Amino acid sequence: MLEDGNRLLKFNMAKEKSLIEERDSLLVSVNRLQQTLQEQINLRVENDRLKFHMMELEQQNKRTAQDGKAEVQRLVGEMRAEAEKHQRELETLRQQCRSEVEDVHRQAFNQMEAKDAELKNLLERKDLDLEEMKRKLKEQEREKQSELLKLQMEFGAKLARVQSTAQLSQQQQQQQHGSSLLPQSVFKRKLQFFQEEKNREIEVLRHRIKELEENQHVGGHNVNPLKRRKI
Repeated sequence: MLEDGNRLLKFNMAKEKSLIEERDSLLVSVNRLQQTLQEQINLRVENDRLKFHMMELEQQNKRTAQDGKAEVQRLVGEMRAEAEKHQRELETLRQQCRSEVEDVHRQAFNQMEAKDAELKNLLERKDLDLEEMKRKLKEQEREKQSELLKLQMEFGAKLARVQSTAQLSQQQQQQQHGSSLLPQSVFKRKLQFFQEEKNREIEVLRHRIKELEENQHVGGHNVNPLKRRKI
């Protein structure tokens, strides 16, 4: 009985030791499992935190992209509005320049027309003056021709009178010389006096005829420049 009791006691002690060892092994496994589970929980929490952070970053990026897009759209709108403003100002400036150029052309055209009308009137007045001058020159020419003819007639009459007087004096001298009533020197002086008077009158008439001819020649030359100026 005692041996059975010892064997049973040894068996129980061995079984208790085996159970303790198994318990310790299970505790170690449980601790490891708890540690592993805790690590997985920690990893899951960290993963969730990272996912949440990434979602926040994505939302922030989306908001930033939207803000940037809105800013770009705002800048594009401002640039478009500024470009349209500049285009309107440029078109206004072009219209103003075109209007000013048209005004300048209109004024220049009006001035040219006024100058043309003034020049036309001046040419008409010059033509009238030229015609009047021609008429006056013709009248002066006729008057000079008449005066020249008159002077030539007077010259011929005076020359005939002088010649007649000289012949009469010579005849009287011959008669008086034949009768010996007057000295010969007196007849010579009278004859010389008549001859000198005749020469003076002839010289005066020649000088007058020469002046008329020169004036007539100058008057004829003065018409040509007027004609050339008209042309």
